[in-house]
Amino acid sequence: MTNDALIDRLDRLIATLERMAPPATPTPDFEAADAFLWQAETGRLMPVAKVSRVGLSNLKGIDANRDRLLDNTRRFADGLLANNALLWGARGMGKSSLVKAIHAEIEGLKLVEIHREDISALPTLMSALRPAPHRFIILCDDLSFDAGETSYKSLKAVLDGGIEGRPENVLFYATSNRRHILSREMVENERGTAINPGDAVEEKVSLSDRFGLWLGFHKCTQDDYLAMVNGYVAAFAIPVDAEELRRDALEWSTTRGSRSGRVAWQYVQDLAGRTGVRATL
Repeated sequence: MTNDALIDRLDRLIATLERMAPPATPTPDFEAADAFLWQAETGRLMPVAKVSRVGLSNLKGIDANRDRLLDNTRRFADGLLANNALLWGARGMGKSSLVKAIHAEIEGLKLVEIHREDISALPTLMSALRPAPHRFIILCDDLSFDAGETSYKSLKAVLDGGIEGRPENVLFYATSNRRHILSREMVENERGTAINPGDAVEEKVSLSDRFGLWLGFHKCTQDDYLAMVNGYVAAFAIPVDAEELRRDALEWSTTRGSRSGRVAWQYVQDLAGRTGVRATL
């Protein structure tokens, strides 16, 4: 085989390999939006034109948690030390709504949402955000792990920072219905199969310890629920008699079998529709 023929074959081989290689991931345009959705399968940050959220003033009954998370986030935005946060507790009590509402209050702060199923790709996301000239809150909504899942180990390493340390421009906020994120079944399985059950369970439970700030959201009282309803009604100027509103709102919560911020908002949406008021977030 001549040198020219060999060079031709090598050129064709190189061209084939180049076609097979995945396309280079474009540099994210962080000026495109204030919020992004991480797509793990493509390694891209997709800008979100409009975030679905409730205004901070409309979140009632969670004042203490609001103030603590707002202070933590403002310190982070100002370049001061702040903690990763775990918002845990009753469903529908405004955990993710609070994060999104606080993001809207702080100018220049970017919000990135990562799906629970993509948590193993969190190190890749951190690497993409590290060199950026912005500060980011990464939000993982409804974070939990069931039996057989091991991606929680990746999360532990990221929260600890590893050898590089956590990027100074990134905080991680997670919401969960579980205080320790891991299911009871998962912990019990470890206790039953480990040589040293205590150590195995400690490894699982220690995941939540990586969050420096814990905020508990508990089921709301009837008064809190009515305050949420009244807050929304006032914000959207819905014309309704106060006594009728109270009676109707309580009946709505009874049919739903629970009282929460989500139930209050669902009721107000129904009320707004019935009274012809265009209520938008």
